[in-house]
Amino acid sequence: MTQEIHGTVADGFEAVREEFATFVAGERPDYEGQLCAYLHGRKVVDLWAGDGTEPDSLYAGYSSSKGAAHLVVALLVQDGTLELDRKVTYYWPEFAAEGKGSVTLRDLISHRAGVVGTDGGFTAAELADDRAMAERLADQKPFWRPGTAFGYHALVIGALTGEVVRRATGRSLQDVYEERIRAPYALDFHLGLPAALEPRFRAAQPMIPTPVQQAVLDEAPTGPHTLGSIAMNAHAPDAGTLVDYANSRAVRAKGPASAGGVAAARGLAGMYAAAISEVDGKAPLLKPDTIAEVGQIHSIGYDLVLRSHRAFGLGFQATADSWHPVLGAGAFGHSGAGGSQAFADPRSGLAYGYTRRRLAYPGGAAPENDRLVRAVHRAALAG
Repeated sequence: MTQEIHGTVADGFEAVREEFATFVAGERPDYEGQLCAYLHGRKVVDLWAGDGTEPDSLYAGYSSSKGAAHLVVALLVQDGTLELDRKVTYYWPEFAAEGKGSVTLRDLISHRAGVVGTDGGFTAAELADDRAMAERLADQKPFWRPGTAFGYHALVIGALTGEVVRRATGRSLQDVYEERIRAPYALDFHLGLPAALEPRFRAAQPMIPTPVQQAVLDEAPTGPHTLGSIAMNAHAPDAGTLVDYANSRAVRAKGPASAGGVAAARGLAGMYAAAISEVDGKAPLLKPDTIAEVGQIHSIGYDLVLRSHRAFGLGFQATADSWHPVLGAGAFGHSGAGGSQAFADPRSGLAYGYTRRRLAYPGGAAPENDRLVRAVHRAALAG
């Protein structure tokens, strides 16, 4: 049975609806997902599909959460509260342990610090608590000499930068995000999901790979002491799965900033629209110089953790170089392991958000984003 496509598109974006419908028709019958886009601060795409899916249904954001965390840091840098080239120890003296004293905030947020996890791993309770992780990470010896290479700090970057935010402001990163970003725009993108909103959460579902995909997964190096395993906490004695993580109420309640966010596509796209454009009469959150700084590539090449080519700006993924080369230079955002994708493309004025319920192969932005992003981008340029 063909899934019904719900929602609206603006004039000129009809091809996006067609592309979304074509993709959904080829998916599993239990597919659930949402697609939203803004152009110059105006919502132009608002689509969803799947039994039980509503426009305000909330899905596990996984690493799309990092976009919210990095936007907080960008705002504080813009304010002058944080300085990118100060040593982390200026804000957080304990971080100097085990040879980390020279690491700057720029190094840290660019995934160059080498502190991707801890030797023994984290407990499930620690993974839900950024402050608990930060305390452990302060004493950890880096897994490479800081500044000499980069690797994705998958589960810890939000705890690391969050501790800097806490030391500099006296408030948690999650509180700053709520006050300055989420609440003013009523965004359905939460770092810490209130209990009252729990009924809107659609529990994450495990990936169901095809035989070809499973063969690729089986061939991937998965030793417990690889950097990838350490970064994903797979070496911990009680390591759970990504699905376990997202479906933990403790994770959703505390909203660890690396991967614990919960979002609707409207919330993802709305946040990036607010970052670069006037929305509902409110000035963009970021000034042009800040937009250029966060989108400027800081780390590019071979990622020691992911063992593949990646590009990062200031915390954000350099989206055109990591995922979607059709986008303009300086596009910035972050994907998530469940398949979500979200970004701003300042040169076109486009902001994009996509969520889905079932984890997509093989992690990060789901493959369908390639065709959906191209369709949205074509329509944006034509307009």
